[in-house]
Amino acid sequence: MSTPENEARGGYPVTPPARPPQRPGAAAPSANSQPRGSQGPTTTQQRPAPRPTQPRAPLGGAPTQGLVRPAPKAKQRRARLLVSKVDPWSVLKMSFLLSVALGIVTVVASIVLWMVLDVTGIFDKINGLLGEVAGSESGGFDLKKIASLGQVASFATIIAVVNVVLLTALSMLTAVLYNISAALVGGIGVTLTDD
Repeated sequence: MSTPENEARGGYPVTPPARPPQRPGAAAPSANSQPRGSQGPTTTQQRPAPRPTQPRAPLGGAPTQGLVRPAPKAKQRRARLLVSKVDPWSVLKMSFLLSVALGIVTVVASIVLWMVLDVTGIFDKINGLLGEVAGSESGGFDLKKIASLGQVASFATIIAVVNVVLLTALSMLTAVLYNISAALVGGIGVTLTDD
């Protein structure tokens, strides 16, 4: 039986296209589903979300939490550096301050030492020993008159000032000599590492 549509297409009967095979688990078309060309709301079916897997409990107890891996240890960094030049001005300032501190320590230590010798009676014992050695004609020897506290403090102060001048000059001279020798051989190598 031919219809006007069949005659327009050459007289052959028109068959609807075959449906592609459905995947397993897909729902079969229901009775109230609409044909393809029709307008209207369509519902799409989604697969159910997979259920989260739970860790299995050990043989005799409650489930355990997953082990946490420790953070990887960072590699120890190393840097090899050369001290190729030393600034003489910075060496001068640093050596001056350190030598002044050493001079103050020298003065204070000499005063404290004199006071300890005086309190313990060492001066009297030395005076008696020298009187026995020299004889009674010497008229008595008093060490405190020769080495009094004021004389010891002034002598220590003079030594401290001389040390400040000498140490500062020698430190600056050492820095200049180091710079000259480092220009020839390349300086002192230093290796720095992380803790």
